[in-house]
Amino acid sequence: MFSGILLDKKEILKYYKPIAVDTHKGIQGHALLIGGSYGKMGAVCLSSKAALKTGCGLVTAFVPKCGYDIVQISIPEVMVLTDEKRKCISNINFDFQPNAIGIGPGIGQDEVTQKTFLKLLRTNKSPLVIDADALNILSKNKAWFLLLPARTILTPHPKELERLIGEWNSEEEKFEKTISFSLQYNVIVVMKGAPTHIVDGETIYKNTTGNPALATAGSGDVLTGMITSLLAQSYEAVQAAILGVYLHGLTADIALPKTGFQSFIASDIIGHIGEAFLSLE
Repeated sequence: MFSGILLDKKEILKYYKPIAVDTHKGIQGHALLIGGSYGKMGAVCLSSKAALKTGCGLVTAFVPKCGYDIVQISIPEVMVLTDEKRKCISNINFDFQPNAIGIGPGIGQDEVTQKTFLKLLRTNKSPLVIDADALNILSKNKAWFLLLPARTILTPHPKELERLIGEWNSEEEKFEKTISFSLQYNVIVVMKGAPTHIVDGETIYKNTTGNPALATAGSGDVLTGMITSLLAQSYEAVQAAILGVYLHGLTADIALPKTGFQSFIASDIIGHIGEAFLSLE
């Protein structure tokens, strides 16, 4: 069976870089989060706020027009760019070079959204994190796998993983298929679950933090924001995935005595990111 490298505090401290005393927002990374559609703006709000709370110097959200007020009011620290369409993303346009891009939370699968996602894959020069409906769009268009930049991070839950790699009949087969997928396209796969595993070719990492409280709406959107933030802060792709997953789980472990399982929500992950970082200091 695939055991993997255990991600405990000792392992994490090999990757974690404390913030330099003389840093400023211009060198702390600029993350771009692309997502949201009518009725699903919360997802990109969670991702964007999580990116900021994970240490990114600047965060821009690219959303449909209907999301402009929502993001500006709910997270004043985040900059907002809007699509020309009101209810969905149809033409991804920005005039700066992000240090990392996270795409997918709440984005939906409109045909125009699929087309502009393809255009982004063809022209993008930034490190990439792909989640949620952006993964589902990819699964429908498997030829696009070849357009993924090297070391792109994919963050599927079990159903999204199945759409990407096909069905499996055992845990062993699931890992074998994920490993060969990772090797074939030179991507990192964050296999969300209990526990979450990170597959980087033939190297597998097994996370040790987290609990059932994380099984809540928006939890994955927060993880996308955290990993995108770390990627924008110049962590190598696999390090960003490892650190993001570990800290994400740790927030639930820290919060549990206060919230219990039932009342823990995705915003509580964001609310406890600071304590998770402090536990590494």
